[in-house]
Amino acid sequence: MANDPIHQFHINRIVPIEIGGLDFSFTNSAAFMVATAALAGGFLYLATAKRAVVPSRSQSVAEMAYDFIRNMLTDAAGKGGMRFFPLVFSLFLFVLTANLIGMFPYFFTVTSQLIVTVALALLVIGTVVVYGFMAHGLGFLKLFVPSGVPGLLVPLIVLIEVISFLSRPISLSIRLFANMLAGHITLKVFAGFVTSMSALGAVGVAGALLPLLMVVAITALEFLVAFLQAYVFAVLTCMYLNDAVHPGGH
Repeated sequence: MANDPIHQFHINRIVPIEIGGLDFSFTNSAAFMVATAALAGGFLYLATAKRAVVPSRSQSVAEMAYDFIRNMLTDAAGKGGMRFFPLVFSLFLFVLTANLIGMFPYFFTVTSQLIVTVALALLVIGTVVVYGFMAHGLGFLKLFVPSGVPGLLVPLIVLIEVISFLSRPISLSIRLFANMLAGHITLKVFAGFVTSMSALGAVGVAGALLPLLMVVAITALEFLVAFLQAYVFAVLTCMYLNDAVHPGGH
């Protein structure tokens, strides 16, 4: 299994639980989701428990994260979007922490599971739809009829807008899942080359140098991707929430 790039994504039962013929087992994926939430929440608690005018390093990081998401949300959805700050901030920290945890050897990458990213995407889109109708009623449907469109083109534009809206959770979830899955598989493949070639003697050790350099480079790139994917997920969430706050585009 050492050189199997797919084995790292297998779901394994830790505590088998079956109720009414349904599998509710506590798995490695569930364990790392709990760990992700605990680490993110624990960091924020410890960073802000002893707040000071002159912040510590951890408090500075927490404040930077707060300002980062606040500015992102207000730029995308205006001041009215700040009511969604807890949601966007939580999603950003969860995705970022899960991505970073997955970089450690033998740890599980939660965001490499499509079901997890789909659940996060549906939470975002569900929030947009529910709040949109609660705040604007049928006026939320203006989202699908851009202003200034000629009457003859309205049916076609509405169809295109509806398809575009329904594709949002698909693109949001697959983008995160595919990037994390592909990156970890690539990293595992090159690491497998290093171990395999090293077993061939002196010539193999020399030949393993290039794959080793690739492993180092890809690892650095994956740390960057871990942040970028969390950033992209948060940015798109802010853009979609803007449609709930301003369905008419104003």
